[in-house]
Amino acid sequence: MITIVLLAGGILVVAALLLIFRILTLLDVAKGKERVDGANKANAVFFIVFLVVGLAALFFYSKIASAHFLPEAASEHGVMTDQLFWITIAIIMVVFVITHILLFYFSYKYQHKDGNKAHFYPHNNKLELIWTVVPAIVLAVLVISGWRAWSKITSKPPSNAEEVEIMGYQFAWKVRYPGRDKMLGKYDFRLIDATNEWGMDLSDQNTFDDFTPSDKILRIPKGQPVLFRIRSKDVLHSVFAPHFRLKMDAVPGMPTRFWFIPTKTTQEMREELGNPQFNYEIACAEVCGKGHFSMRMLVVVEELEDYKKWFASQPSWFSKNPSYLDKVPDNLKDMAKRMLPSDTTVSK
Repeated sequence: MITIVLLAGGILVVAALLLIFRILTLLDVAKGKERVDGANKANAVFFIVFLVVGLAALFFYSKIASAHFLPEAASEHGVMTDQLFWITIAIIMVVFVITHILLFYFSYKYQHKDGNKAHFYPHNNKLELIWTVVPAIVLAVLVISGWRAWSKITSKPPSNAEEVEIMGYQFAWKVRYPGRDKMLGKYDFRLIDATNEWGMDLSDQNTFDDFTPSDKILRIPKGQPVLFRIRSKDVLHSVFAPHFRLKMDAVPGMPTRFWFIPTKTTQEMREELGNPQFNYEIACAEVCGKGHFSMRMLVVVEELEDYKKWFASQPSWFSKNPSYLDKVPDNLKDMAKRMLPSDTTVSK
């Protein structure tokens, strides 16, 4: 509602200024003056009015918009990302405000006046050096800071990182966890079928205990490094978890990765925001087709002990699909059978 009122008020102000300008121009014409004089004076005044109104609206609306900003980052690297963002915004705003104050003030101060003559000032080496070197240094510092942050995020994860594989496809996400061996098994797109949507390769024994959560919720522990291994089954997607300041493309045929450390459980974030309905989520930030809007997966961050209990209770994908035993090489069949429930009937 406030936005509509401000928009309507802005339109009325512009309409009033145009009307005043038109009246002043007609008065000059009636007095026999050249139209350039009246128009020039009015335009000079309008520059100052626009400057004041524009800057006031900028800071006023920024305060209103801040209510819709994301809460504090829920990951360690997110704090660093936010710091870089706000430092960049501060530098841009300082330059923006100073530049526009000078721009509009000079337009007013040096408006056309009879007898005034412009000073010819073609070149100044010192000025050229200043406005070339200073921006170059500032931009270099920002770029290097961003590069260092990105290098850390995409570096080799800690050895104790919890691995989760995220696969995007039209139009949903699926996740796969390594089992007790903490090693994700291999996959091959040629093995994908209606049941084995991951294309899990059962010639790799590490695949036997991998599991996919039945509730289709991605769970991760607080305070532990988490590595997302990201891939796409069909077209380009993008894993976007805004509260963790996480965004990484899911590219067909080119697996990507992103590791981070969550710092707030879902319950802690709900209490911080005063919103018992709050949930972390992963959305797709790449338009991937008609059902793009539906690509949303809930993410639950919980204490490490709770995560371990949940992790230990999950049955493997293979144990729920014993018919895939015939896909296991003969030399691994005995090991694979031990992964199946004791009451499973295996055809010979």
